[in-house]
Amino acid sequence: MDVSNKLALAKDVESAAPSFTAEFPENWLRFSNSARNLRFRKSPSYHSSVIQNDFSDVALVLLSHGSTVIDTSGDVVYQHARELRSRQLFAEVREAFWKQEPKIKNVLSSLSANRIFIVPLFISEGYFSDEVIPRELGFKMEGEEDFSRKLQRGSQTLFYCQPVGTHDGMTAVLLERAREVVEKNPFPRAPKAKDLTLFIAGHGTEQNENSRASIQHQADLIRTQNLYAGVHAVFLEESPKVSECFYIAETRHIVVVPFFISEGMHTQEDIPVMLGDSKRIVQQRLGMRQPPWRNPTERSGKLIWYSSIVGTHPQIAEIILERVKDAVEEPN
Repeated sequence: MDVSNKLALAKDVESAAPSFTAEFPENWLRFSNSARNLRFRKSPSYHSSVIQNDFSDVALVLLSHGSTVIDTSGDVVYQHARELRSRQLFAEVREAFWKQEPKIKNVLSSLSANRIFIVPLFISEGYFSDEVIPRELGFKMEGEEDFSRKLQRGSQTLFYCQPVGTHDGMTAVLLERAREVVEKNPFPRAPKAKDLTLFIAGHGTEQNENSRASIQHQADLIRTQNLYAGVHAVFLEESPKVSECFYIAETRHIVVVPFFISEGMHTQEDIPVMLGDSKRIVQQRLGMRQPPWRNPTERSGKLIWYSSIVGTHPQIAEIILERVKDAVEEPN
């Protein structure tokens, strides 16, 4: 996979405020220059690798976990489906979920396309994306470790793509989320990058050890760029927990980026509470349709910025196309 995928946001990076970038011009310039090359490749030639395969007989299905509790949890799926539908690359672009309607099995049974590409809008190769869903859809047998992501079902060929969250392009999305939240809420001016500790907040679960792998991997990748004083992965259900960031941080200034595809209870309530706000205050803000966290907020002697989730970033649509391209090129 092309490592430069992780440097895909040139325009946004180059427009960063001087007060935020002046402290690490060399690293940031290297990031920006590499990103500019990829941005040029992406438009219009970025789509050529998809278009040349002729997807006029293809249905693209964007699959998310969904929720029966949070009404807005599926919004991100509809956001990216609308964008990709507007490009007219596929015969159909459909939304599907595991927990809510329309459910994935019903969507698949309604499709008549010869080829169907299912792109999981999941962060990691975890319990649901790599065990439960592939097994229920027939890609994987009970107890099977490895499985083929290509399935013949009558005259139809189904492709179960890799999750978007494990794509190297997510690095640029994480960096952009961290940059923009500090830049938009400088209080009164943005701190130097070297005075910030970046935390990537993920779910984590003991049900599948791979659940934390993509979060840890991104923290490792960003750490090598030497942009921040420190870069760490923290979790809701594994150690180190989100609430431990106060003790881990190398600096007084902290920026937390939730590595989640969809908004939900975890990002809107659990993480803000773990960062020190009371549940009552957070719920009150949400009830008034306000952001759950005020940037920046001081807690336990630290000044904390809490960004938007990665899943709503426009760049996710490009990563979805990359996952389709990967599935086409993957050997049977």
